[in-house]
Amino acid sequence: GRDVDSRTRDVNTFFTQKILDETSNVQFGEGGAGTFSDGKLLTRINDARCSFVLETLRDMGAPEDITLQAKPHVGTDVLRTVVRRMLEEIERLGGEVIYRCRLDGYEQLPDGSFDVKTNRGSIPCGVLVLAVGHSARDTYEMLLERGALLVPKPISVGVRIEHLREDMDTMLYGRYAGHPDLGAAEYHLSDTKGERGVYTFCMCPGGEVVAAASEPETVVVNGMSHRARNGVTSNSAVAVSVQPSDFEPVNGSLVRGAIAFQRRIERAAYLAGGSDYSVPVQTVGDFLEGNGARTQPTRVRPTYGGGEKFRLAPVDDVLPPFVCASLRYGLTSFDRKVKGFAMAEAVLSAAETRTSAPVRISRGEDLCAIGQPGVYPCGEGAGYAGGITSAAVDGLKVAEAI
Repeated sequence: GRDVDSRTRDVNTFFTQKILDETSNVQFGEGGAGTFSDGKLLTRINDARCSFVLETLRDMGAPEDITLQAKPHVGTDVLRTVVRRMLEEIERLGGEVIYRCRLDGYEQLPDGSFDVKTNRGSIPCGVLVLAVGHSARDTYEMLLERGALLVPKPISVGVRIEHLREDMDTMLYGRYAGHPDLGAAEYHLSDTKGERGVYTFCMCPGGEVVAAASEPETVVVNGMSHRARNGVTSNSAVAVSVQPSDFEPVNGSLVRGAIAFQRRIERAAYLAGGSDYSVPVQTVGDFLEGNGARTQPTRVRPTYGGGEKFRLAPVDDVLPPFVCASLRYGLTSFDRKVKGFAMAEAVLSAAETRTSAPVRISRGEDLCAIGQPGVYPCGEGAGYAGGITSAAVDGLKVAEAI
């Protein structure tokens, strides 16, 4: 992808004009998918390197409070500046950043070094770190063709749910809603008692739903918040667990089947949205009734594409039946925990498919890819992390191994 400023313009062009740049979008470009997110730094891993990650982000321009808060977040607007400063520091130290440079393959030479093939020419290197994102499907295919050991892993798919921020504040803060010291309300809900685990993920208080497609004729949603978290609506993914047993092999490969599973949903969302990159939406009331998409969003307006790029369509036209059944169960369960969560006016946008990488690039105790000394799969796209902080920690581990 491109540098963060150019990439921001490309993303805005997609949001407003529905012109997709397949190499520079919400998934691809400087800073990766995390650049267009809430910038959450909360992680459930227990690793001393986490402090170093937070301190480094602070030193690169993130607010001081990220080293103090229990649930630190940067915000997409600030994160773009942090990413730019990181890249500038890499260049100051002698590194080189090459934009619009796609990895097409690599060859290990007799001396153990590598000749890396890209669309910008060959790059020689002593070791190769594959710090790919969770949407690097062409890289997964290249590795499969090379005979690398990739395995499918569990993922989650679902929708984005949007409420008015003031409603969510009232649900969670009660009479203290609106207090200036509280900020926009956050939640994390889950239920594992049904046939599938269902949970909320990447909650964006006062944020917006973003168009996150990276391939033509697909619709993908994600969430994003600015530092202030002062948008009209709050949103989060409501996601259902999917196991490798749910995938159907493609050309004998369950890894290809995992990617095909995601693509089928994303293509169905594109068709349901009218085949012009509009997002299919349905009110929670209509979804729970199961009688189609009849109610226009009024009180809660979709924020995808600036709020004008949506079309009424049943979520059942997009997601597999087992996912929809679990979503209905989960919404009902969450409403018991947070009264009003499943209010009829709340809006669902489909489809959320990029919660994590669908595959893992297998590596050994030395952190090298199995059977490929000198090649280091790394981070979320390689299947070893689940967010900004954990991916950074995995990068540190790989650096230490090298």
